Amino acid sequence: MILETERLILRPWEESDAEELYKYASHPDVGPIAGWPAHTSVGNSRDIIKTVLSAPETYATVLKETGKPVGSIGLMIGKASNIGLPETEAEIGFWIGVPYWGRGLIPEAVSELLRYGFEELRLDRIWCGYFDGNMRSGRVQEKCGFKYHHTAENVPCAIKGVLRTEHITCISKDEWQRKE
Repeated sequence: MILETERLILRPWEESDAEELYKYASHPDVGPIAGWPAHTSVGNSRDIIKTVLSAPETYATVLKETGKPVGSIGLMIGKASNIGLPETEAEIGFWIGVPYWGRGLIPEAVSELLRYGFEELRLDRIWCGYFDGNMRSGRVQEKCGFKYHHTAENVPCAIKGVLRTEHITCISKDEWQRKE
């Protein structure tokens, strides 16, 4: 599946994206605040593409003007989610490289994935979360219509041995339709 917005193409990751992925995912301000370790090499990024980023409904966030990925976004539907959801609900996750922060690209990508999730996948509700301190992610969620649901303490993340406080938000299909 390939999705398109005004400035972005959302498409499946390819192994040939490893160098671009490493360029942004190796930055210490990107992964750790989102709960995953910074990438350590192009080979590490290639392995992540093969294992993590090859999951269904996971997309490279590609800038139309360059044709190169600058971030990632995806839906984890039902059991694929980290928060135990029914098959009619999904969790959305996203990140973007530091040089592209503050340009409204992630809200643009999230808006398209919400449309796709609700209209094409027929989901009832989409969830999102951000760890304490990741106010940028919280702001994206707010802009896109997500509402605070609850806070979870001592949540394990992809960084070995690290527990975080996570703020969980969600938006229902009805809320999304009213916002549109």
